Amino acid sequence: MSIFIDDATRLVIQGITGRDGSFHATQMMEYGTNVVAGVTPGKGGQTFEGPNGEQVPIFDTMEQAVEQTAPNCSVIYVPPAFAASAIMEAADAGVPLIVAITEGIPVLDMARAHAYAEDCGSRVLGPNCPGLITPGTSKVGILPGSIVTPGPVGVVSRSGTLTYEAVYQLTQNGIGQTTCVGIGGDPLIGTKFIDCLDAFRNDPDTKAIVMIGEIGGTDEQEAAEFVKEHVDVPVVGFIAGQTAPPGRRMGHAGAIISGSAGTAAEKMEVFEQNGIAVAERPSDIGGLIRDALGA
Repeated sequence: MSIFIDDATRLVIQGITGRDGSFHATQMMEYGTNVVAGVTPGKGGQTFEGPNGEQVPIFDTMEQAVEQTAPNCSVIYVPPAFAASAIMEAADAGVPLIVAITEGIPVLDMARAHAYAEDCGSRVLGPNCPGLITPGTSKVGILPGSIVTPGPVGVVSRSGTLTYEAVYQLTQNGIGQTTCVGIGGDPLIGTKFIDCLDAFRNDPDTKAIVMIGEIGGTDEQEAAEFVKEHVDVPVVGFIAGQTAPPGRRMGHAGAIISGSAGTAAEKMEVFEQNGIAVAERPSDIGGLIRDALGA
């Protein structure tokens, strides 16, 4: 099985005619994702041609796309100034899962968008995230399908590139994945570690979990406590930014150390206290998972 997306996913792409939207639309369709619609204001009535000649209808609004094609997932490839409005439009149209790839969205805009989506009952993944992929079934976002393989390990990460590295390490060790999720590194994100851990622990096919955090904030510490109290499968963790100087922002807007709570050392210590096996380097992840699974 999997979490959040599967072979029943029906995807609408907001911004399908833009440079990034059109490129990744083709990539997702090539992987096998069921793309049922695109939305670009002013281009309603046109179609987007997929890699095998598929004709995906384009609509001016999400309301029209939902009424005519019944998507259950949306992915956002919209410039930062308009991305929060696109998220709210998708939520208002009743789309249950909204994946926001866009980075650089103003924090105040996202505060409004997250609150609005929550009121509408929609889950937001991101923003500033690579999306998610269920190997062999469906891909939503920019995660490379070439490095994943079906198997028993769930992956959740704040870092896009480290998601790729962890997945690659697993695949190279002959260990497949159920679903790989990049939650994003902005200060305000929708779906958090605990949401993914909760979904993985309720997936009977997920036998182990890889959780990749980074410096800044306390989400990893809260997730570690959740693991100890609620998760029965083994969890392997890695914290990025172990050599970052105090007070320095490293890559992500959310990766800012404040006091001792956000340091890599503190997070790794909490992981160990709560029964999470800690990888000192990304290259250790495959071996630790193999040991945890008894493979």
